Amino acid sequence: MAGTKKTAGPGGMRSGREESQSRALARERRRIDLLDARIVELLGRRAGCAREIGRIKRLSSGDVYVPAREKAVLDHVRALNKGAMDDAALMAIFREIMSASLALERRPKVAFFGPEATFTHQAARKRFGASVEYLPSETIEDVFDAVLREQADYGVVPIENSTEGAVTYTLDEFADKPVKICAEVYLEVSHCLMSAGPRSRIRVVYSHPQVFGQCRRWLQREMPGCDLVPVTSTARAAEMAAREKRGASAIASRLAAEIHSLRLLATDIQDLSGNMTRFLVLGRRFGRPTGDDKTSILFSVRHEAGALYRALGALKDNGLNMTKIESRPNKRKAWEYFFFVDFLGHAGEPRVSRALAKLRKHCAMLTVLGSYPKAPEHIEA
Repeated sequence: MAGTKKTAGPGGMRSGREESQSRALARERRRIDLLDARIVELLGRRAGCAREIGRIKRLSSGDVYVPAREKAVLDHVRALNKGAMDDAALMAIFREIMSASLALERRPKVAFFGPEATFTHQAARKRFGASVEYLPSETIEDVFDAVLREQADYGVVPIENSTEGAVTYTLDEFADKPVKICAEVYLEVSHCLMSAGPRSRIRVVYSHPQVFGQCRRWLQREMPGCDLVPVTSTARAAEMAAREKRGASAIASRLAAEIHSLRLLATDIQDLSGNMTRFLVLGRRFGRPTGDDKTSILFSVRHEAGALYRALGALKDNGLNMTKIESRPNKRKAWEYFFFVDFLGHAGEPRVSRALAKLRKHCAMLTVLGSYPKAPEHIEA
């Protein structure tokens, strides 16, 4: 029959169809080899451009990490993508290319809250890639201090969770430390129960207090009678569970289980799906407008009737969409409050400048914490 002619070969008899498939496979692999050679050549040329950009930046004291430029590159790549690879995979590849390029210019130091394998570490990796130097920090305050003292070029801290709300430690630091926000990152948070032993022997669960809140119903249903012990981070929880072994467990990330050689006993145990955490990238200055930006401000108002209403009216009157407002007590003065507000727009835009000037008239204090590219809130690589 056609297509079934047998031919002898080193492995025995093969059909003509198999021979044809083998030749087609070899042909496509040769094409991939040629394309890989071309990609390597182009990456080398791109790296040369990055090194020259680094030299120019050093002469002009420019920032190594420029969020506006990063956004422009990724938007350009996304617009060019007409092939079989989806946007998320392509963005992940180009983030690592840009991370390697940053290291060629000058390898930046990035402080982050918590030890390795925390969600903040993952958010930092999502923004900066694998080629920068990461500095784990015990507290959120330590991250702010590392940036202020120039021990780190940038810092990454959590600011809010879609289930549990604001991270008050971060808000309080902004009231005391003159750092700037230069970027934001959204990360889907997936919690896992892990232990060195079987689930039946678990008597204690370690995790961060906010994580217990995000998994409250699951814990009540699945782990009744277990002691819930709060610790400083999910990575620390995994470390403690690995060290104690007998009867100890942790709620943390898959990465933490891998690093500490723990068994995953249950995955995606958060009570609500789509659990997202927003993180901020801290620096000593913020960048230029991109056309799709967000601005964060901190202010207090005088003790006058309608003072907050009039202050926020400055945003409305200039057509600015407020996306977040939080209040925190002024720890230096009883019964006075700071207000943290996010709105769409960049401080360098005329309408934002007008709004800030009008807002300032109603404030006892006003600080622009940063203007930065608005990050997509949906899940992306």
